[in-house]
Amino acid sequence: MADPTAAKGPALKLKPGREKSLRHRHPWVFSGAIDAVQGEPSVGDTVSVIAADGTLLARAAYSPASQIRARVWSFEPRVAIDADFFRQRIERAVAARAALQDDRNTGCRLVHAEADGLPGVVADRYGEVVVVQLSSAGAERWRDAIVDALAAVPGVTCIFERSDADVRKLEGLEPRVGVLRGDLPAPVVFREDDLVYHADVVAGQKTGFYLDQRDNRRAVRALAAGREMLNVFCYTGGFTLAALAGGAARVTSLDSSGPALAGARANLAANPALDGERAEWLEADAFATLRKFRDAARSFDLIVLDPPKFAPTVAHAERAARAYKDVNLWALKLLRPGGLLATFSCSHGVDAELFRKIVAGAALDAGADAAIVGRFGPSADHPVALAFPEGDYLKGLLIRKAM
Repeated sequence: MADPTAAKGPALKLKPGREKSLRHRHPWVFSGAIDAVQGEPSVGDTVSVIAADGTLLARAAYSPASQIRARVWSFEPRVAIDADFFRQRIERAVAARAALQDDRNTGCRLVHAEADGLPGVVADRYGEVVVVQLSSAGAERWRDAIVDALAAVPGVTCIFERSDADVRKLEGLEPRVGVLRGDLPAPVVFREDDLVYHADVVAGQKTGFYLDQRDNRRAVRALAAGREMLNVFCYTGGFTLAALAGGAARVTSLDSSGPALAGARANLAANPALDGERAEWLEADAFATLRKFRDAARSFDLIVLDPPKFAPTVAHAERAARAYKDVNLWALKLLRPGGLLATFSCSHGVDAELFRKIVAGAALDAGADAAIVGRFGPSADHPVALAFPEGDYLKGLLIRKAM
């Protein structure tokens, strides 16, 4: 139960009736909910959050430049936010993922922001390297404590920072990229189900690889035997290698980025047991190429669509819906009868129900009778807190086209 006594130190006092989300343990406090700022907190400082009646609700990080004015560290209003707090939170997050890592799987998200009680903190492990992203004012304020705790994880020899996401601008923070601890090996190598991958931690997407798709790559691997597959927006070839390992007859992989495809070829070369003759790589625009494939009467047994984030926010949802519908429509036209489409969205602005409706509309316009035979989400190292639905960004459908 919250402590009704007066807060000590800087505090944010909420307007009447604006404490409901905090009582439901949602970790964000928006600027419009704040009635007054007590004291003079600096950027990233820890503040108490109090209801209009003076009840202490939480301890949070203050961010005066952002519409999300505070992010909650703890709903225990008397807890000390110090280096030991971050050490304990990170140790807890790492321990929760111990069963997901072994000699065959050395890539894992160790810290997943709000889901681990650490808003603005993401840490991904690639073998002996941990890549950290600090995207909030509070995370920036406690960077040394966070990095020290990650450096203490057994087997970690290097901490590399990739705090260059656009969201830092909303927090009034400059981008930061570089080695924080140890020496960065070249290349950065990790394993996933005994396949070897390189992570471009310096310049690649996210922290260098899409670890959140691990379970979905396993699913595609299990479906690939004997199939001719098309991997659209293939990036560095994660789904491609998984399908080849699963016995795909042939995989055509498409991306508009030359550097990404170079990384994909390097990943394939790192796995000599895979038959590279069954892989075709195309550097081209996805939308134009799918149309060309249709005109050339090409078709496939299995198609994977894993596009970039078309809708980073709800404001972009309408434009994103058109793009998702277009790419799914062409994929369904290229899919052979009885074929499978694994289609994904990582857009925060497109929820699971809207995505289903978009794909249904694409099937209707493509004249394809199709059914959902499976659903996809992020791997277990990317948990979604029940009180924080905004963290549920990755969704996918497995569609079967009628015979």
